[in-house]
Amino acid sequence: MRITNKMMTNNMMSNINKNKNLLSKLDEQYSTGKKIQRPSEDPIVAVRALKLRTNLSELNQYYEKNIPDARSWMSVTEEAMKNMNEILTKINSSCVQGATDSLTASDRSSIVETLEEMKKQIYQEGNANYAGRYVFTGYKTNSALSFEEDTVNSYTIKENFTGEDLSAISKVTYGLTGGPETSAPSTINTHRLRLSYDNLDTANPTSITYIDKDGNPGTIAAANIVSASLSNTTIDPYSPAAGTINYIPETGELILSDSVYTSLQGAQQISVTYGKTNFEAGDLKPENYFDCTDNKNSVNYTVADQQIQYEINFNQKLTVNTQAKDAFDHGIGRDIDEILSAVKDVELTESKLAEVKKQLEDKSLTQTQIDALKITQQNLETEFKLKTNIMQSKFNIGIRGSSKAQDGLNTAIADLGTRTIRLDLTEDRLSSQQVDFEDLMSNNEDADIAETYIKLNSAETIYTASLNAAGKVVRASLLDFL
Repeated sequence: MRITNKMMTNNMMSNINKNKNLLSKLDEQYSTGKKIQRPSEDPIVAVRALKLRTNLSELNQYYEKNIPDARSWMSVTEEAMKNMNEILTKINSSCVQGATDSLTASDRSSIVETLEEMKKQIYQEGNANYAGRYVFTGYKTNSALSFEEDTVNSYTIKENFTGEDLSAISKVTYGLTGGPETSAPSTINTHRLRLSYDNLDTANPTSITYIDKDGNPGTIAAANIVSASLSNTTIDPYSPAAGTINYIPETGELILSDSVYTSLQGAQQISVTYGKTNFEAGDLKPENYFDCTDNKNSVNYTVADQQIQYEINFNQKLTVNTQAKDAFDHGIGRDIDEILSAVKDVELTESKLAEVKKQLEDKSLTQTQIDALKITQQNLETEFKLKTNIMQSKFNIGIRGSSKAQDGLNTAIADLGTRTIRLDLTEDRLSSQQVDFEDLMSNNEDADIAETYIKLNSAETIYTASLNAAGKVVRASLLDFL
């Protein structure tokens, strides 16, 4: 076969170009640190790189954004509940102090001041928010847990109880027309169902239904609307007629006759529907606790689990919120109100007794006036003793109520702590996975710099040698053949 100069020249240029391409490729790998610069160089490496980059991007989203956001939400929630727990501890301590027999007027004043401040603060903790989102109101993150100012807004509320929610109650009375001047005080003992709000609309509850302990449904006739004042001359609010219920809107109580109490005792469910229009600052919004209707805005609310979930890993979600109904007992505020009312009753009787004693010091009184004042003094002293006993029983109820509220709150804190542990474990796993995926990406995409440098020097030597060889071949001319 005849080898021509053109064939040699073409082969020479082809070899030089191959060596130059290899040198260029190795130079790009060395300067960029990557195995390939475009997918066509190695489709397998390119496809694997896309998958690994996608997985790593998702990992970074979970690890660097979702988990920190979830942790911040849960931290705000935990801090609010811990503050609430401290408040309940102070309430419990005040109630223990108030339940003692040796309570002085100064002691009562100190306790009342503490309880009033705690009542103002107790549900404010429930208005905790994270990044402008309230953390205890379920999906209603733009709405506070309690009313932040006095509000007029009509609600129809359906509240559910069980037979265990029925409680005994005692009241001091002089009868419908009596008083300390003429009658001796006595104590009324009865049973009641206390609603979660006071100062209710002065209308009958629209329905009172129940399911008794044997599972049989029943309905109770509409209750009698009775004023809370014992000065009522026609009916005593705390002495309902047989087979009836007295509904006291001011105090939010249903006072049960003995036969009604017997029917409801041990009931599996008792449902009461009532209305409330005037809410004070600090009152809890009904939609967070009860099935209700906001009549002003024509919105119906149903109590349900409203879990706000964050995706913290591949196909793994974590509930970050705690609902108020699972953490904050609605009844603790009512317990405090009743304690404060009982203390005021004792103080009022005490002031009346002091006034009578002062009048008895008047030397100008006749014997008849003195005898009348002594009868009044004796009745007021009895009233003071009876009301003091009731006040101490209210403090005991406060002790039990605050302890129960703390139990529920501690359960919610423990549940939140369990979820926080899950979050920590997931974060640790994602941290390890992040390192693993970065290693996989590096092994798949990154060039071995030392090896590439050796190959680059070798390619450069080969390229230089090919140029030198080419120089000897193209040096031949026509004169060399003459």
